[in-house]
Formats: sequence, C-alpha cells, structure tokens
Amino acid sequence: MLSVKMNWKGGLKFEGTSVYGHTIVTDGTKKAGGEEAGYAPTELMFFGIAGCTGIDVVRIMEQKRQLLSGLAVEVKAHHQDEYPKPFHTVEIKFIAKGNNIDEKALAKAIELSESKYCSVSQTVEKETKVTTSFEIISE
Repeated sequence: MLSVKMNWKGGLKFEGTSVYGHTIVTDGTKKAGGEEAGYAPTELMFFGIAGCTGIDVVRIMEQKRQLLSGLAVEVKAHHQDEYPKPFHTVEIKFIAKGNNIDEKALAKAIELSESKYCSVSQTVEKETKVTTSFEIISE
C-alpha cells in the first residue's frame, strides 16, 4: 500500500512529504485564485507516468545489455475544454540516446513497462475504483 498526505497551506496551496523525505507543493493557477507556487496536481500524475515507465525502461535495457546514454520521456495529455475535464488521450514518447541501440529491445522494454511493471500507467489505462471518506476534527 502507498499512502500520501497533503496539508493545506492557505489559498490553493498544499504541501506533502514523499516517502523519501522530499517536500512537494501543489497550487492552482492565478486565474483560479492560486499563486502558481507549485505543481499543478494533474501535472504530477503525468510526471508519475513518465518517471515510472522511464525507470522500467532503463532497468530493462540494462538487463538486455543495451547501453543508454540518455532517455527522455515526454507525456502529452489531452482533455476536454469543458467540465468535467477528464483526460481522454495520453501520448507517451520515449527518446533514447546511445550507440547501437536495438530498436526491438527498446520497443520490448516499453511494452513490458506498459503491460507488466508500471503501476501508474496501468492505473490510468484501466478503470480504477476510487472511494472517498472524511473525518472532522473539532477545535
């Protein structure tokens, strides 16, 4: 199980601490009343996809003895203009650098990440049950 907690810091800003002790701040746009002093919450979901699948591809390519000198993962997410604005299409592009990179090995590494290893992209790809609860603490 993974658990995260964000604490409200005023305005539209929230702050959380990662399992590794790193702090992250999310905020809303100025148009929405925020200060743009952190990441957009939706942005984090796609950073998660890029990082998760990127880690998988690097590790799989290492196992295949394919020496990457660099890897970039670009994610473009498309949503409707009107509310609700769920994302309907996510494009992921891998840009691999290195000498003698086998195209089939890279394609297989990406396929394995998407179909077997990256829980973030698999969650987004499938319907996920989300449950909500609340607690009130009186002061």
